[in-house]
Amino acid sequence: MKKVSKKTPESLRNRLRRKKRISFKVKGTAERPRLAIFRSNKAFYAQVIDDDAGKTLLSIATNAKDLKGKLKNSKEGIQSLGETLAKKAVTSKINQVVFDRAGYLYHGKVKAFADGARAGGLKF
Repeated sequence: MKKVSKKTPESLRNRLRRKKRISFKVKGTAERPRLAIFRSNKAFYAQVIDDDAGKTLLSIATNAKDLKGKLKNSKEGIQSLGETLAKKAVTSKINQVVFDRAGYLYHGKVKAFADGARAGGLKF
């Protein structure tokens, strides 16, 4: 976890505080792995993680080699990214996940990604 100092901007401090509070509740297992996201100004990243084994089962990003130029870092692009991840997960026999929003508020791109993943067939 990132060290929070007094020089850290308040919005980042608040997000890290929310992330810490959420991480106690959200754990991924082999039957129901954790769908973790990270949002930056340039890209959006998502991983399906089995916390018991400590392994990443799937990962996807808007700036990945196979998707570069096809998806934009906008709500529509993020929603199609969620659908793509869900299709990959369903083919890997992963139907249920636990959604870890990593302290980000559930609106905008985070909500669009979740809606896309649900539309693709994931249950959470």
